[in-house]
Amino acid sequence: MYKSEEKFLKHYDSSKFEKLSLTTDILIISITDEKVDNYCKTSKKNMSILLVKRGDNPFKDKWCLPGGFLDIHEDLEDVPNRILKRETNLENIYLEQLYTLGDVNRDPRMRILSTAYMALIDKNRLNTKPMENVSWFNVSIKEENGIITIILDNGKDVLKTKIKKILKDKTTDRYKFEIIENNDLAFDHAIVILSGIERLKNKIMYTDIVFNMMPKEFTLGELQQVYEVILDKKLLDPAFRRIIANKVEATNDYKTGEGHRPSRLFRYKKD
Repeated sequence: MYKSEEKFLKHYDSSKFEKLSLTTDILIISITDEKVDNYCKTSKKNMSILLVKRGDNPFKDKWCLPGGFLDIHEDLEDVPNRILKRETNLENIYLEQLYTLGDVNRDPRMRILSTAYMALIDKNRLNTKPMENVSWFNVSIKEENGIITIILDNGKDVLKTKIKKILKDKTTDRYKFEIIENNDLAFDHAIVILSGIERLKNKIMYTDIVFNMMPKEFTLGELQQVYEVILDKKLLDPAFRRIIANKVEATNDYKTGEGHRPSRLFRYKKD
């Protein structure tokens, strides 16, 4: 036995333990406008995520979430910010840790854990187009008989994953997700996508998190569309107005040129 912690640490043999690595993967979510050919000249909104096509094995040419390894002298909190800066060239982005993926065989290379994060951005802030191996995918999620189907579409590639939802703890309503069918999506990133979007759905009803994906000024109709896209359901106008009643304030400006009368612009009410 060592009489001091200093001596203990001096003689401590870390080689007794097997080594593992840690990565960070980020689910970057935004709202995409899709032009619709109609009288009102309005746009359809879609929820989109940013994916990267892998250039190396494992899963070469498969799509995955942006990510990277934790450097030995790097704090965990610094990794997602470094990755976001690299992929979007943006700083001060809303970032939230989801959870850590630790299945033994999740990575064929070695024992690798991954801490997953969710980032929310307004795509209008992006000044540059994504690189050739980076693309925004529209997201569609449907559930039937305990099987969740995720479809990701960037207009060229369509990725489809099926996940089984298994009740893990009845007393806490906790579920475990198991990938049962996967097409061109690397690792277990489909579970990160599903978990992050479910987290977003839950939080927009009791937090102001949604405004991280909105421009500085917007119409109430645009904001309602964003809520409906995330929640995947239509909202009655009175119900929506109650949700955002104390969250927005009117400006003196109006949006014009969409085939109908001008709409007043609003902004997020921070105080």
